[in-house]
Amino acid sequence: MKKVIIRKTEEIENWRRNINNEINFIPTMGNLHDGHIKLISTAKNDNSNVNLVSIFINPLQFDNKLDLENYPKTIDNDIKISFSNGADAIFIPSNEDIYPPNNENIKFLKAPKKLSSALCGLNRMGHFDGVCTVVYRLLNIIKPKNLYLGEKDWQQLLILKNLILRKKLNVAIKSIPTQRDFDGIPLSSRNVHLSKNERKLISFFSSELLEAKKNFPQDKKIDLNQIIKKLLAKKISIEYLEHLHPHTLQKARLEDNISLLAGAIRCGETRLIDHVFLMKRRPIIAIDGPAGSGKSTATKLIAKKLKLLYLDTGAMYRALSWLMIKENINYKKEKNLQNILKGISIVFKSNTNSHQDVYVNNYCVTEEIRSQKISSIVSKISSIKEVREFLVEEQRKIGESGGLVAEGRDIGTTVFPHAELKIFLTASIDERAKRRKSDKNSKDSQEIDFHTLKELIKKRDFEDSNREISPLIKANDAIEIITDGYTINEVVDKIIDLYYDKIPKEAEIK
Repeated sequence: MKKVIIRKTEEIENWRRNINNEINFIPTMGNLHDGHIKLISTAKNDNSNVNLVSIFINPLQFDNKLDLENYPKTIDNDIKISFSNGADAIFIPSNEDIYPPNNENIKFLKAPKKLSSALCGLNRMGHFDGVCTVVYRLLNIIKPKNLYLGEKDWQQLLILKNLILRKKLNVAIKSIPTQRDFDGIPLSSRNVHLSKNERKLISFFSSELLEAKKNFPQDKKIDLNQIIKKLLAKKISIEYLEHLHPHTLQKARLEDNISLLAGAIRCGETRLIDHVFLMKRRPIIAIDGPAGSGKSTATKLIAKKLKLLYLDTGAMYRALSWLMIKENINYKKEKNLQNILKGISIVFKSNTNSHQDVYVNNYCVTEEIRSQKISSIVSKISSIKEVREFLVEEQRKIGESGGLVAEGRDIGTTVFPHAELKIFLTASIDERAKRRKSDKNSKDSQEIDFHTLKELIKKRDFEDSNREISPLIKANDAIEIITDGYTINEVVDKIIDLYYDKIPKEAEIK
């Protein structure tokens, strides 16, 4: 594809008509640095879309005229950087193109007060209104499939996500973690204004935030006054330093697993921002749903892609059911069931095919627990109070440090009620029966006729949904996904997008 530079808004439509792909859009204000390079290269590597970089210094984002005049302009170098790192086209409009005089079609938007009145909004009146106005204008001109933004400007990212929801735009936001320079400070176009001494001050500020992030998993608390005291001792001018909920920007609560420590300081005439995400434990994804909804397959793929532990709770119940049959344990009358359970060990081990094998008391039962015989009794055994209490406790032990994706029927309601992302995965009876029939690992299902298989699935659903202890129900805060008509990869991608909407990508950066 021939690389092009577009300077007029009317030229965008002609250019769009001549391309056969969707558009990845990377908006910038120029003076590009390694953070912008990461955005452009990420967009290039993500998919086969056309990558468009815009360079436009938006006057509506500046509450200080001198700041606008002094904003660094390096257009020739910006063009070179953009094209050499994956841009297919560069849009360099003028003020008159973006804001035509006397044009009543230009909508000057207001950012939501709840998100724009905190942090940078405290002292930068109208700044986020300007961001919303220009991005909305650019999105309507370019009509991209994906919008690539950095998490460095976290508050701005939240506001733009809100804008896309409010305006019901068919645009997916893709974010990248904050990119830091050799001395730990966030890459910013404004860093060129820093003297050596000012750079040392911002580096000290960033190091204090990063140190707080490092210690938070052990301390589970943050002492803002102590950090402020250290900064003031270095004569650093603090505009704000706050510990907040990462999505509402309200004060962080004790029950929040992930929170945001954000601050702004001034070094000479330059104002700089930085933040870190604090986590008490790594995130948890809870996936619930009926049999045959695709939970196991999706969960395995999600765990692999996100490098999370895969916790197959259903396999734990099946393994215990297998043992009940093998040892002829009368689970209906057994008075000493709790004592028997104490002597049972259920563990997962990765095999040579990068899959997990299930072991009961050191015996591999991976294949045996998938039989129809086990399927026919597992719901009854899982409804036994002592069994559920034993396995829920085992599952919670595994999840104490987080970093896992678990699937079952009561993960989001009982096992991990504080999971960061809860999914209720389901499908029609017909769809689930078709999947069971085509499952080569379920020989019993292949031998049962389709109508009988549907009746067995209905029976299992009824038993799971009507048991007294931890019935199969959708958690209040779970997101329901009906998988009929979708490929497993489409379902997985949807859940991963939802995960990154909840979990900042930089949250787990070491």
